[in-house]
Amino acid sequence: MRDSETMPSAAPGAAPGTTGNAPAPGGSAAALPREALEIASGYAFSGPALDLGALLWDGQCLPDVQIRIPLPMLNRHGLVAGATGTGKTKTLQLIAEQLSAQGVPVFLADIKGDVSGISAPGVAGDKVQERARDVHQEWTPTGYPAEFYALGGMGHGIPVRATITSFGPVLLSKVLQLNQTQEQSLGLIFHYADQKGLELVDLKDLRAVVTFLTSDEGKQELKGIGGLSTATAGVILRSLTAFEAQGMSPFFGEPEFDTSELLRTVSDGRGVVSVLELPEVQDKPQLFSTFLMWLLADLFHDLPEVGDADKPKLVFFFDEAHLLFNDASKAFLDSITQTVRLIRSKGVGVFFVTQTPKDVPADVLGQLGNRVQHALRAFTPDDQKALRATVKTFPNSAYDLEELLTGLGTGEAVVTVLSEKGAPTPVAATRLRAPGSLMGPVDAAVLDRAVAASPLYGRYAQAVDRESAYEKLTAAREVAAAQGVAAGSGSAKGAPAKGRPAKEEASVVEQVVGSGLFKSLARSVGTQIGREITRSLFGTARRRR
Repeated sequence: MRDSETMPSAAPGAAPGTTGNAPAPGGSAAALPREALEIASGYAFSGPALDLGALLWDGQCLPDVQIRIPLPMLNRHGLVAGATGTGKTKTLQLIAEQLSAQGVPVFLADIKGDVSGISAPGVAGDKVQERARDVHQEWTPTGYPAEFYALGGMGHGIPVRATITSFGPVLLSKVLQLNQTQEQSLGLIFHYADQKGLELVDLKDLRAVVTFLTSDEGKQELKGIGGLSTATAGVILRSLTAFEAQGMSPFFGEPEFDTSELLRTVSDGRGVVSVLELPEVQDKPQLFSTFLMWLLADLFHDLPEVGDADKPKLVFFFDEAHLLFNDASKAFLDSITQTVRLIRSKGVGVFFVTQTPKDVPADVLGQLGNRVQHALRAFTPDDQKALRATVKTFPNSAYDLEELLTGLGTGEAVVTVLSEKGAPTPVAATRLRAPGSLMGPVDAAVLDRAVAASPLYGRYAQAVDRESAYEKLTAAREVAAAQGVAAGSGSAKGAPAKGRPAKEEASVVEQVVGSGLFKSLARSVGTQIGREITRSLFGTARRRR
């Protein structure tokens, strides 16, 4: 990381980090052809920036021309793409550790289990030393402050849970793989629970509400929430049952994770790198990709507007992004697009990580201002089509991008970012720097000790099962059953009362809602059990903080 404001100003056409009085070594920027000089000038930023690596031109690495990303532009989002094994994970690590050093918190999803090394100093092997020499990098082994999380506590990490209510119907429909009609019906069920004050904390709460609405007692309630069909409610119920049978229950419940934990810095000013460990659930891509979207949507819901700041409040790396968009409903895609468009003004940058740009919908891709494209393969007709489509997403370039993208080595990439003025920089083939932290996982025992020592562990480690919709509906059924027995006993002694209006026969839910607790809540407009049910993007809702 360097800040050019502390350095002598460069002469016109000189590479960043050089001065007009410095001699130009062989192969330096001063000896470059005009096209390469234009690339060099496009990355000569005056303010703080992240260093990605050195320019590649005509088969040579030119360390005097450093390729960089302006720090304030990290909230303009980005894409890191490339075939498997081309170095995407190391690029994430390189960017994340520089952000941390600049006081910017980072969120990373660790799907393969090899990002935990960011917390430990790297090892100075031959390849690292060679890369550092190639790009004129002053490589220093450095570990960065990190917190490790695990979905539902499955794996090595502080448990991350969400309540069903805050997760919302749109995201849950994606996880349950419901179609559009079923998604809309699930939204009606959430609306019903919100209106009746039935908190959906975990899966059994939602299953209890759906079971009630498909029962004889609940059929009248179904008619009152938009004509939800019993058949559709039955499909949702079966999907929930199958979902639970796959062991998904631990992901939903309390204590619910407070996403503001992702915005922390440590005492020396460095940003905390939050690593979500996913190896234990990597066979459940619909779940973890949608959970990542919940984290992002929740941040959007809670963070204030900050406009264009000197640096981001958080940079969020969305790994395996194609899993998020596969088979997504229109409502889901619209919500993603809107979240990405608007969260920039709240100081959050989002980087999608995937294999090719075509994995990302065009409306989202058009909002990603920073691009790091690793090598692509072109072995099949489909590969060649994807390659041509990728080339079309870049600005005009002095390179033959089709040839370049298939010839890049591991740890090399084609880069274009937004300049300090918000304009795209020239396309630059780049040999990337080596991360200063450990390029690989830390030992499992070390990881477990770090988790247990975290001040957050005691807050989230133990699941809590408090009274919510399941318990209230169960209690109401027991009350109704007891009243039924008493009524039957009374009718045996004498004739039942005649002429009693049918509406006076209280339903199970009316008995629940008729309690003193719910009567008091009814006087508090817009509030249910201390919760603001203001469902925004993705239908998510959060506790008032």
